Amino acid sequence: MSDISREELDEIYAFAVELGKQAGQMLKDAAQLRMDGGNRTKEQDEHVQKMNAVDLVTETDEDVEAFIKNRITEKYPAHKFVGEESYSKGSSRDYLIDESPTWCVDPLDGTVNYIHLFPMFCVSIAFIHKNKPLIGVIYAPFINQFFSSCAGRGAFLNETQKLPLIRNPVAPMPEKAPAGCVFSCEWGKDRRDIPDGNMHRKIESFVNMAAELGGRSGRGGMVHGVRSLGSATLDLAYVAMGSFDIWWEGGCWEWDVAAGIAILLEAGGLMTTANPPPDEATCPIPDVKLGSRLYLAIRPAGPSSTETGRQSQERTVREVWRRVRNLDYSRPGA
Repeated sequence: MSDISREELDEIYAFAVELGKQAGQMLKDAAQLRMDGGNRTKEQDEHVQKMNAVDLVTETDEDVEAFIKNRITEKYPAHKFVGEESYSKGSSRDYLIDESPTWCVDPLDGTVNYIHLFPMFCVSIAFIHKNKPLIGVIYAPFINQFFSSCAGRGAFLNETQKLPLIRNPVAPMPEKAPAGCVFSCEWGKDRRDIPDGNMHRKIESFVNMAAELGGRSGRGGMVHGVRSLGSATLDLAYVAMGSFDIWWEGGCWEWDVAAGIAILLEAGGLMTTANPPPDEATCPIPDVKLGSRLYLAIRPAGPSSTETGRQSQERTVREVWRRVRNLDYSRPGA
């Protein structure tokens, strides 16, 4: 399949939306079962470590992924499927997405949240063609938020409210960004307590972003707040919505971000690499690379009297790069 028509893409989108609703209901039912404490199997009460004590899988992850994969295989047998749980069980960490029509799925993003019954967990479904996420569906059933997008059709919350939501007209990024911004980040799964390791570099970057302007040898960002939802997928959805201004992260796999990238870009956001390039002040802002594991997202932005929305987004990218440390996440790796 070299090209996908508008009609075909719309059909795939409608299928993805219904699939997301069904899978999200499965998550909601499983969480409700945990809350009720009745009719649980031993497996439903347990969770299994994948890489370390914060990288977990439950029976629910596997059941929901199997359901999604079976439905896609029945409907689109020629399409490829990349899912977190099936990938995690493989011996390779190769990047599996190519130009073929591909579904990239995280059946339960925010597994730790789900285990602790914190409601920020979701199902994430993306359709990718020619290495570009064209369709994204993210459903957080316990908070009844359903994000979706289709290339050329817009991005939406609960299928009716167009993204971004909270600014009309859409505001440019703050003049002194990251000052005045809400900065979203995650601690991640790499918790190795080694000097200058990823966890230490993240902490230094978080402090830089939060510190007063002029502090930290000029790297203080004075952001309004620092937020961690425990779900990279929902972090991206909230950037697309306009509730978060900036999201910076390393270590995510493609199923963590593919649907969020589709939604964010369709809403008018910008997505690039987390790591500052050597010539950060002058280089062109590179497009996001889905398999890079390094991400920086900026919310949709409108024009001001002195710059376009895109210019304000790129200005913010460069100011974030000035304040963060390079992260070391590669393939293979944890």
